[in-house]
Amino acid sequence: MRTPLAILAALLVSFDAGAQPPQEPNLAPREAAPFDLTGQWVAIVNEDWRYRMMTAPPGDYVGLPLNAAGRRIADAWDPADDGACEAYGAAGLMRMPTRLRIAWDGDDALIVETDAGEQRRRLLFGDSDPGPRSLQGHSIARWTRAAAAPGLFPRSAGPPTSGYLEVVTTNLSPGWLRRNGVPYSADAVLTEYFDRFQAPNGDEWLMVTSIVEDPAYLTQPLVTSSHFRRESDSGNWNLEPCAAG
Repeated sequence: MRTPLAILAALLVSFDAGAQPPQEPNLAPREAAPFDLTGQWVAIVNEDWRYRMMTAPPGDYVGLPLNAAGRRIADAWDPADDGACEAYGAAGLMRMPTRLRIAWDGDDALIVETDAGEQRRRLLFGDSDPGPRSLQGHSIARWTRAAAAPGLFPRSAGPPTSGYLEVVTTNLSPGWLRRNGVPYSADAVLTEYFDRFQAPNGDEWLMVTSIVEDPAYLTQPLVTSSHFRRESDSGNWNLEPCAAG
């Protein structure tokens, strides 16, 4: 299983302008996909259990690089607001104990639905009008792969056989990094890397590495990794709407 550090090490190669190969010009994003993300996935909470499975009290933001303004807002959070939809915005959604349903919408967009908070994200390959700000924002996706390197991702002709889905989300409305009101602002930018791999026992895994940058409330980027295991059928889907403000 690839660790977050291994993911980030590989990404440093792809960030180099000379290392990123061009997109396949004659293939639609669906055809160019190096792996299949579709289906139902369940979150496996293997870190930060206290903050992901439970609602912490006001002012508990251990491990988050909040500045003074962010701490003031988190300290003032009212527990009566527990369950509010702000906790299910894009910058915090993948940390929820949720199931994902991922499907293609045509050849150039992926739809990601969650049962926790009953949210729907649209990951678009190609730019478009972002529209009004929203909890899920405006997400632009692309397939990426690193240049050839020993032990990394060797290149081959045609669609890539290994790589990541990179998603950059902007145009967000303010939300929470944790369900106890730890804030991110409308200036936040969320960058995600989706990777799929198979465990030795045959289980299929999805790892989402997320980087939240927010000049309003964070002193540095917040990097997390969330793990999901593919489910063999669509059972256990349990819609739990969030509480609109």
